[in-house]
Amino acid sequence: MSTHAIPQPILDALDRADASWRPILEAGLQAVAAADPAYLLGLAVDDYLPTGGRIFAAFAQPVDRVRHVLVGEGPYPRAESATGVCFMDGAVGELWSETGLSKPVNRATSLRNFMKMLLVADGQLQADVTGGAALAPIAQRARSDGSIRTLAQLQDNLHAEGFLLLNAALVFRKHVAPAIDARGWLPFLRTVLAALAERPEPPTLVLWGKIAEQLAKLPETARLPQVQAEHPYNLSFIQHKGMQELFGAMKLLRLR
Repeated sequence: MSTHAIPQPILDALDRADASWRPILEAGLQAVAAADPAYLLGLAVDDYLPTGGRIFAAFAQPVDRVRHVLVGEGPYPRAESATGVCFMDGAVGELWSETGLSKPVNRATSLRNFMKMLLVADGQLQADVTGGAALAPIAQRARSDGSIRTLAQLQDNLHAEGFLLLNAALVFRKHVAPAIDARGWLPFLRTVLAALAERPEPPTLVLWGKIAEQLAKLPETARLPQVQAEHPYNLSFIQHKGMQELFGAMKLLRLR
């Protein structure tokens, strides 16, 4: 297979990933360059999110610990929010306020609905009554009992459950449609998923939203168990039985 020159800023960003991923991610970048030699070259000199060389921050989880691959659409379109980790809004610190979910959580629609789904799955909230009045007593308990308090703790719990928190598009550019960047990164994702499919116990693929769902049709995902849902920015996500069953047993809101 011929090799392509990968721009140095993109290669440097691989240092954020666990060393176990390095050969897989380099092969993925080669696949991107083979499919469209101009894509990475253009990206390396463009403005994109996440900043700070965090494109591959999701791969901090060692390969052999991955038991679930959660695929979202793309980074948040705000510099303070885009962390390189699917669904983890860097602008969110505290999860709770005295009256319910914190303001930053309420502003992050997908995270807010994910939190509500977890509370429904845990039996703390009724699926059809998820407003502020219902959340207030839950928040007051959470601030004093053994519940997690911050988004960083939620991310830690997801990592402990073996989640690779990945986006279908690894970058966001305000002048490029997310679907275009997702197409650019597809050869990379196919390489990653093919490597995971070869593991003795292939991880479960958790697909949220239209862009991520397209991965279900790939030959590389045929050996991976799959669960799908609408994107969490849809209110209906809160009542998704499949997501409640998957995440409920994990008790992600409990401090470990």
